[in-house]
Amino acid sequence: MPRPYVVLKVATSIDGYIDDTSDSRLMLSNAEDFDRVDQVRADSDAILIGASTMRADNPRLLVNSEERRAAREAAGNPAYPLKVTVTKSGGLDADLKFWHYGGDKVAYTTDAGAEKLRARLGQLAEVVSTGEDLDFGKILDDLGERGVGRLLVEGGSQVHTAFLSQNLVDEINVVVAPLVVGQAGAPRFLNPADYPWPTTRRMTLAETRQIGDVVLMRFLPKQESDA
Repeated sequence: MPRPYVVLKVATSIDGYIDDTSDSRLMLSNAEDFDRVDQVRADSDAILIGASTMRADNPRLLVNSEERRAAREAAGNPAYPLKVTVTKSGGLDADLKFWHYGGDKVAYTTDAGAEKLRARLGQLAEVVSTGEDLDFGKILDDLGERGVGRLLVEGGSQVHTAFLSQNLVDEINVVVAPLVVGQAGAPRFLNPADYPWPTTRRMTLAETRQIGDVVLMRFLPKQESDA
């Protein structure tokens, strides 16, 4: 089966941060953009976040609109996309909201993390090992076999970096908010890594759009710009 079309979704400050160092989550998007994201989720077959994001934000990761859920069901799909997480250690608690809302869940981990995670979660999610290490290519292969055609990756930095550095991303959706964070130790969209292109290579820019006081940019990293 073909691998899913992979979309990275991120909101950043002007200086490239996805959060600050405070105990509360930094709201970078606005209400209009959150509604756009809800539609993007509804258009996806699966949504993936990493373990660090689950621990930090404790999201439910849902399609919030009743009308969008109804439209999914009318099209023969589950009301909610498949919810996916990745954890190398298997150290995710069973009381996280991710496990208790929405539809089916899959957790990808390592051989070492699988036993621990199955013991913690019981029937809350299917646990799949990709071997001694987290293998993102195997994750995409498995999701393709499950019929996932479009995968939305919502972070965090380690997960975004892993997908992009392994050339597994078809589209990047970046929303830039009119904020400056500038705090040492605050998380950024991407971490240093061996990316598969020279620093001079320019991706194709597919769209720019103003959404209230933020700007959406859609990039196609596998396509080089003609500019």
